[in-house]
Amino acid sequence: MFGLLKEKQLFGDAFWALFGQLLSACALLAGTRFLTELVTPEVYGQVALLNGFVALGVTLFSYPFICAGMRLLPECMDKWERADLYAVVTRLTTRSTAVAIMLLIVGGGAYSYFTHSDFWLLMLAGILLVVTVRRELGIQLLIGERKQRGASLWQTTDSILRPLFAVSLVWWGDQKTEWVLLGYILASMLSNMAWSFVQDKKLPKKKRPVIARSFKTDVWTYALPLIPMELIFWINGLGDRYIIGYLMTAAEVGLYAATYLIINEAFNRSAMVLLRIFQPVYFQLYSLNQSKEAFKILWIWIACVFILGVTGVLLLLATSDLIASWVLAKSYHAAVDLMPAIAVGCALHALGTVVSQPLLANKRTRLLLLGRICGAVTAAISIPLMVKTYGLPGAAMANPVYFGVETLVLTILARPWRYIRAKNNAVRKPTEEDIADNELTV
Repeated sequence: MFGLLKEKQLFGDAFWALFGQLLSACALLAGTRFLTELVTPEVYGQVALLNGFVALGVTLFSYPFICAGMRLLPECMDKWERADLYAVVTRLTTRSTAVAIMLLIVGGGAYSYFTHSDFWLLMLAGILLVVTVRRELGIQLLIGERKQRGASLWQTTDSILRPLFAVSLVWWGDQKTEWVLLGYILASMLSNMAWSFVQDKKLPKKKRPVIARSFKTDVWTYALPLIPMELIFWINGLGDRYIIGYLMTAAEVGLYAATYLIINEAFNRSAMVLLRIFQPVYFQLYSLNQSKEAFKILWIWIACVFILGVTGVLLLLATSDLIASWVLAKSYHAAVDLMPAIAVGCALHALGTVVSQPLLANKRTRLLLLGRICGAVTAAISIPLMVKTYGLPGAAMANPVYFGVETLVLTILARPWRYIRAKNNAVRKPTEEDIADNELTV
């Protein structure tokens, strides 16, 4: 009965994950098209650089704790434990985000003083960081509970409202960076308030169990190695635009960022659909010591990512000019030759993410950190050399180099071709409450 229920829920997860990613991708493509028509590559480049700081704050100061919460959710015995885990993750995420805001204020103030730039743009980036962290916390914990419908609707709402508000404010105001950032902030604030209210639940009025698990130590143990790893992930994914900005101009950053966004989102959205479908199931099976079933899920997942990557690269090679004419304004078409190399890098990155999942399931995040370090060192060497040698195309050609090295090292460390067994002291069996919760999410 439980096996049939899991199969039903897997199809439900697949539908809602695909629904959310598809609508979000369409909203992003439409928003990028309108925004690139309204703003110059230089303004778009400034927005991309400030968004990079926001992404750094999310990945470095918040996402490790969110990832820990996702991994520990399948081990919770009841709703009270889930509530305790939510409270711990929320508290740690809030405190770390406050530290990020303080660092941004100090660093931004010093930078503005010496360069005579607009400090309040960095303040807007700080506010955007806060609302983005709240969005990610809500969405990712819903995914950890396999509540894909709520997560997808939340993400879709935010993805539609962000470009809508940004384009509206730029159209009404002026072609300036601050209007784009303000649009993103207002959109996420509205989306977060709406979906936080919808998803708010109260615990049942039953008596709470006397023995309560303390999650703080578990969250810190899991999250600590992820903190430097998330920094490395940010360097690999966004560091190239800062090197371009330093060696070239903000206009080149805008051309590269817009092109990279379109290609990366196409591959990332496809990989994210698979991640949302398979990762919660894989972690749950592993927590239940069902190694054989977990191994099968992992390899179905790897095969899907590999097929999607190869298919995507081949389609892009044949249709890059057509894609550029659809989703980018004419002033951005000079970067169309960057697309194939970026696509290969994105496909390799998606493959590296899935082959490393045994390390996350087994809580061996230090080995995962080692693999990310290898990719970051390769990126730090290859990007400046290739940009200096080949200009903007060199940044694109560096993508397959450092993501390829990272994927190779992660595959060697994770060894996804072998079985792994859970090391939990007590193996949790599905309870009647689990089955009831699953029935509500199908």
